This record gives sequence, C-alpha cells and structure tokens, in this order.
Amino acid sequence: MTWTEAAAIALQDHAALWSMGEIRASEVVDAACDALVAGLDTPGLRILAACTRAEADYDVHDLLPAALNELGLTFYPVASEAGQEAAARALARHMLAGGLTPREFAFRIHQRYGHELPLTEQLAELDDEYDVLEYGDRTVDQVDAEVTAEARRLAAHPTVASEPTDTPS
Repeated sequence: MTWTEAAAIALQDHAALWSMGEIRASEVVDAACDALVAGLDTPGLRILAACTRAEADYDVHDLLPAALNELGLTFYPVASEAGQEAAARALARHMLAGGLTPREFAFRIHQRYGHELPLTEQLAELDDEYDVLEYGDRTVDQVDAEVTAEARRLAAHPTVASEPTDTPS
C-alpha cells in the first residue's frame, strides 16, 4: 500500500468515525492535512485542511462531504447502518495498529452498537465474555485472540462502500 492510499484510507476512517460521533472534527482536519502531505490534492481537501481547530466543529459538517466526493471516497450519513459499519471497521484498524487493546475495542463496539449491529454482534458477545471470565474456563488471552481475529476480519473488508455519498442532515 502506498503512502497516498494509506492517507486516503485514514481520511475515510476519520470521516466515518466523526460521522458516528467517535472522534472530534479537528481530528478529521488533521487527517485532511496528512492526506495533502501524502499527495492527495483537491480544492475541497485543501479547504478542509485549512480549518483551524476552532472552525472545525462548525465547518467540517459542510466541507467533509464535498472533499470526500472529490477524492472518490464515501461520506456516511449520520446514524446510518453503513456508517456504523464503516466506523466499526475503522476502530478495528485502529486496534490492530495498537491504538486500543482488544478489550477496549470490544467494549467500545458493544457500548456504541450493543447487540443491534449484525456486523459487530460477535464483538458484543466477546465483550460479554470478558465480564464472565472468572466464572468460566476461558482466559483473557483466549478472548483477546478472538477479538483480534474479529478485528482482522472487519479490517480486511474494503474501506469504500458501494452506497452513494450523501450530504449530512
């Protein structure tokens, strides 16, 4: 994977995470700056990357869909199932990169989506497993290994969805 491809994936992940309320708008702006440095360049991306931290909370909502569209990336409407799945995949990549422990990852997925999102049902069940380890014959390492396998499964999925880009509501 090239640096430019990695920057595009990171921007897509940040957009999905922001759309689902997982990260702050300023982190999307940081990802836009990284994308510019990596060689991605469109007018909308430049405008997005130029936002200050103070402006980000107000302007990312309007600027992000156009910037992603120019790059051929997808903006997931707030609270959409596709957006939830994209955010779960982004969190999986974050965990695999060392940003979260398996337990933290399973907890965040369970806390955010419960047992309602079919894509992450196994992770919600594994989070429940952590809570009952003292009563069974499984170890933390065994559950961690299953969570990591699930994260790999999620992360291996394509990062750009087939559904059309939509504007925020």
